[in-house]
Parts: sequence; structure tokens; C-alpha cells
Amino acid sequence: QDMQLNTSKFMQLYAWYSWPNVILCFLGGFLIDRVFGIRLGTVIFSLFVCGGQVIFATGALLNMFWLMEFGRFVFGIGGESLAVAQNTYAVSWFKGKELNLVFGLQLSMARLGSTVNMNIMGWIYSRIQGLVGFPGYTTLGITLMIGSATCIFSLICALILGFLDKRAERILNKEQGKTGEVIKLTDVKDFSLSLWLIFIICVGYYVAVFPFIGLGQVFFIEKFNFSPGEARAINSIVYIISAPASPVLGFLVDRTGKNIIWMLFAVLSTLAAHMMLAFTFWNPWIAMSLLGVSYSLLACALWPMVAFVVPEHQLGTAYGFMQSIQNLGLALISIAAGSILDSSGYLFLEVFFCACVSLALIAVVMLYLVDFLRGGELNLSASARGKLQK
Repeated sequence: QDMQLNTSKFMQLYAWYSWPNVILCFLGGFLIDRVFGIRLGTVIFSLFVCGGQVIFATGALLNMFWLMEFGRFVFGIGGESLAVAQNTYAVSWFKGKELNLVFGLQLSMARLGSTVNMNIMGWIYSRIQGLVGFPGYTTLGITLMIGSATCIFSLICALILGFLDKRAERILNKEQGKTGEVIKLTDVKDFSLSLWLIFIICVGYYVAVFPFIGLGQVFFIEKFNFSPGEARAINSIVYIISAPASPVLGFLVDRTGKNIIWMLFAVLSTLAAHMMLAFTFWNPWIAMSLLGVSYSLLACALWPMVAFVVPEHQLGTAYGFMQSIQNLGLALISIAAGSILDSSGYLFLEVFFCACVSLALIAVVMLYLVDFLRGGELNLSASARGKLQK
């Protein structure tokens, strides 16, 4: 409203974050391993994030939408690569010990940050509006500039972490962390049918979650007559649930195995949640809580499966390709979702999201059948997989 944008233009801001990561997902590990090193790489990627957020806020302050798009592009250059650097630090410090717990806690902290952002930034905007005296792009720009403080804090943490890692290297004779990933595009031709189905599940599922959350606040205001504060609260429930649930569900999947079954349950639950939001006026807390649990469960069951279907020397390529097509899907679907909402409304948009989840559901069923015909290794129990690895 402050910049008089339609939904399609607003969703382009999400797309501009994803576009650079269609390519950079392949390059992040290489840059950390071969060019910058983990410490310098983390600082450089943090600088991109800080710079991108400042440019984004400046664009709002000056009412220049193209500058905001450029800021999101710069932010995207650093964002996903910074996640690679973070994972590299985790493996370097915790490999062979509490690594699963550490990864779960990383996801929890990320979701906690998203939750705080959704619920606090609206309050900050209201306070700034009270000081300025009127809403508008100036108020929006100042609010976004205040939000840049978290990116500066992240940069400070990167500098401190680099110092601590350097100190550990000197005292403990510890090597600087590396991703260990070797990216070879030629490996793509050797990917199995099971891996391609995993890619389809990844794209089909996540494009029905992240773009929906991006548009969710207005959806709850318009369909359920919620206040902006109530809409922000319910829209953030997916991340609120994910923060504590991710390590717990990860532990559960580790203990039980049966990844495909857990994934099937997560996708079915997500489809049920979207159908409730689309076709009923039931209390949306039910659907959003179900979506939060399902989202956490799918992440715990899906991403480790890549390591079950590709050799270790192809893991870097497989994960890079998976993140790349996920970002491509998010960029395209974000633009499509904005256009559908502007032209046809929320009901058609929810039907579209149901179709995306249905595609993921078909891929899960096909993966189960393909795996069953090949011996069922992907869907082994934890005890059976442990015996097989011995």
C-alpha cells in the first residue's frame, strides 16, 4: 500500500532473491573450499546480506522499486551461500558428535528469526508511523533500515566466529573447515529415477509453502476478517511450530527410519491443510498448525534421503542441483502466485497450491513404488539400515 504495488510486483521481491541462487547453489561450496576459505567466505557472504538489506531499505525510503529489487538480488547472492558456510562450520566443529542436533538447532534458530520478523516488524512500523505522523514509503524505508540491524549483528557474529575458528586452528592444530563437496555438472546424467523424484517432491512441496506464507497475512485479513496483528500471528505459526519441532522430529525420523512413509504423511497433511484453507471457514489455526508440523516433518525426512541414493562423490552435485531447482521453482511460482491472486483471487490461488502439493504427492507414491521394486532400501527401518551399513 505504501508504494502502491500490486501482488504480482510484491512477489517479484521474493523471486529476485531466488534468481541468483539458481546458479550460486552450485558455486557456494566451491568458493568456500577453493577460493575464500570458510572464515573469509562467511564474512564476504554476510557483507552481501548486509549490503542487500541496506539497498532494499534505501529503495523503499526513496520510493524506487527497481532499487528494492536490486537489493533483494544482492541479498540473495549472500543468503544461500551464507547457509552453506554455516553448515560447513557446523560439520567442522561437530562432525561425529552432535551434528544432527546442531543442524536441527540451526533450522530452529532460522525459524525463530522468521517468527520474530513477522510479529515485530509490524509493531515497529506502527511506532515509526506514530513518530513520522503518517504512513507511506518513508515510514516503510525507516522500518526496513532498522531491520538491517539484524544483518549487522550477523556480520559481527561471522567476524567473531572467524576469530574463534582461527584460534582453535592454532591451539588444537585444527584444519579450516571445508564443505567437502565436489561439484561436477556431468554427474547429472548419472542421477537415478529415485533422485529425480526427490527433486520433484522438493519443488512441488516448497513452492506451496513459502509463497503462501509470503501472501498469507492479507489472505487471513480478507477471508477471515482478522486484524493485521492476528493475521501476522497466525501466518507465523508455521515457523513457531517448526522451531521446537524440527530437532524433535529429526530425532524421531532418525530412530524409526521409514523416510518415505513419514514424507507421505507430511505431504498428505499439507494437502489437507491447504484444502481446509481453500474450501472451509474452519478456524485457520487448525490448518496452519497442521502445516507447521508437516513442514518440519518433510524437511527431516526428505533432505537426508539424497545421501541414500547417490554416491558420496556426487553428494555436492546432488544437493547443489536440488537447491538450484528449488530456487528456480520458488522464483517462477512466486511470480505466478502474484499474477493468479491479482487476476482471480485467493480461492484460485489455493487451488493452485493444492495442485502443486498433489504433484509432490504423486512423486512420493511413485518413489515408494520405484523403491519397492528395487528392494526398498529408501524405506528401511532405522535398525535395518544400521545392519545394512555394517
